[in-house]
Amino acid sequence: MKHEENTESKKNNLEDIISEANVLRWKSGSNFHDDIMDSLYKDASDIAKSVINYTGEKKAFSFDKKVDRILTNKFLGFPVMLLMLMGVFWLTIVGANYPSRFLSYILIDVIHTFLKSAADSVGIPVLISGFLFDGVYLAGAWVVSVMLPPMAIFFPLFTLLEDLGYLPRVAFNLDNYFRKVGAHGKQALTMTMGYGCNAAAVLSARIIDSPRERLIAIITNNFSLCNGRWPTQILISTIFIGALAPTYLASIVSASSVVIVSLLGVFFVFVVSYGLSKTLLKGEPSFFSLELPPYRTPKLLSVLYTSFIDRTLLVLWRAIVFAFPAGAVIWLISNIYIGDKVIAEHMTDFFDPFGLLIGLNGIIIVAYIVAVPANEIVLPTVFMLIVLTSKMTGIGEGSGVLFDMENTASIEELLRAGGWTLLTAVNLMLFSLLHNPCSTTVFNIYKETKSIKWTSVATLLPLFIGIIVCFLVAFIWRLFV
Repeated sequence: MKHEENTESKKNNLEDIISEANVLRWKSGSNFHDDIMDSLYKDASDIAKSVINYTGEKKAFSFDKKVDRILTNKFLGFPVMLLMLMGVFWLTIVGANYPSRFLSYILIDVIHTFLKSAADSVGIPVLISGFLFDGVYLAGAWVVSVMLPPMAIFFPLFTLLEDLGYLPRVAFNLDNYFRKVGAHGKQALTMTMGYGCNAAAVLSARIIDSPRERLIAIITNNFSLCNGRWPTQILISTIFIGALAPTYLASIVSASSVVIVSLLGVFFVFVVSYGLSKTLLKGEPSFFSLELPPYRTPKLLSVLYTSFIDRTLLVLWRAIVFAFPAGAVIWLISNIYIGDKVIAEHMTDFFDPFGLLIGLNGIIIVAYIVAVPANEIVLPTVFMLIVLTSKMTGIGEGSGVLFDMENTASIEELLRAGGWTLLTAVNLMLFSLLHNPCSTTVFNIYKETKSIKWTSVATLLPLFIGIIVCFLVAFIWRLFV
C-alpha cells in the first residue's frame, strides 16, 4: 500500500514538472520541437562547412586533408608515389651492399674456407666435401648473403609506409586503373610488395576478399622485380647499357634502363590482369570502400616484428630450404662426366640453339633452370658455367663452385669472353623480368590457391610471355641492327 502511494506521488510530481515546463515554453513563446530541429540544423551546417568548400569562403583543412590534397591528387599523386617508391628501392639497393659484403665475407670467405680445411684435415673424400660444402652449403650461403640484407631493409620501410598510412593512398590512386582491367584496387599493394619479394607478396594477397581478384593478383605478381632480380638488372645495365653513353651520363642511362624494365613489369601486370579477367577469370570487378586512415606515428616495435619475423625470416627460411638442393644439383652436373664432358656442358650445348634463337644462350637457360629455387644465385651460376664451358683457368674455385666478382671490368671481360653481346644483355634484362617464379614463390602460390592448375598457370604464363618477348626482340634486332 505504501509502495503504491510512493509511485502515485512520483507520478504526480513528474506531471507537475512537465506542466510547469510547458507553461514556461508558452510564456517564452518558444516551441520545444522547433528548438530541437534548429539545433540539429545548426550541427548539420557546421559539419557541412567543415567538409564542403563554398565559393568565397576560407578553406579549413586539417593536416591530413592538406597532405591528401597532394598525395591523392590525380596530377601530383603519381609523381610523388614514384619518387617515394624509387627512394625505397634506392635505400634498399645501396643500403644492402655493405651488409651483403659482410655476410659474404663471413659465410663464404671465412666459414666456407674453414669447412673445406676441416674436411681435408679429417680426411673426408673430396667428392663428399665438394658436394656438401661447395654445393649444398655454398648455395645456401649465397642466398642468405644476397637475399637477407635487401629484405631486412625493404620490408621495414614498406611496413613503415603501411603503418604511417601512406600505402592506402597508393591503393586509392591506382584503384580506378585496376578496376578498368577487371582487378581489385588493393592489388596495387601486393604489386608494390612484390618489389621486395614475390613470395611474401603472394601471402599479402589475402587482403583481397574476392577469390577471383585475389587469384589475378597472385598470378601477375611475378611481373614485379623482386630483390633477387635487381642485382642482375643493375649489373647488366651498368656493363652494357651504360657503356653506350658518354662517361658522365653512363650512370643515368643505366639507371633509367632499369626503371624502364620495372615500369614494363607494371605494364604487363595490367595487360595480363585484363586478359585473365576476360578469359580464364571472367567476372565483374568488385567494389570496396577504401577508408583512408589518418596519418599516425608508426609503432617501431610492431614495424620491426611484422617486417622481420612475419616476412623476412619466413620467406628467407623457405628460400634456404629450396637453395640447398639447387646447390647440390649445380655441383653434381658440373662434376659428373658423360663421355668427355660434364653434364652441365651437355646441357648448355643442348639449349644453346634455342637460347641463341631468343637472343640469349645455352648458359643463361641452364642457369635459370638450375637456379629456379632462388634468383639470387643466377649470376654466380652464370659466371661458374662460363668458366667451366670455356675452359678458363685462374678464375673461380673449381667446377660447381659458385663465385662472384666485385670488379665490373673483370665481369665484363668474362661475359664478353663467353660471347655476350648487347642483344644478350637486353634480352637477359627482359627475361629476368619475364620468367617463371622462384620455387619459394611457387610453393606459396600452391599454399594460397590449393590448386595445381592455378599454380601451373602462375608458373608457366610469365615464362611463356618471356620467351615470346625475347624472340620478338631478337627477331627485330637482327632485322634492323
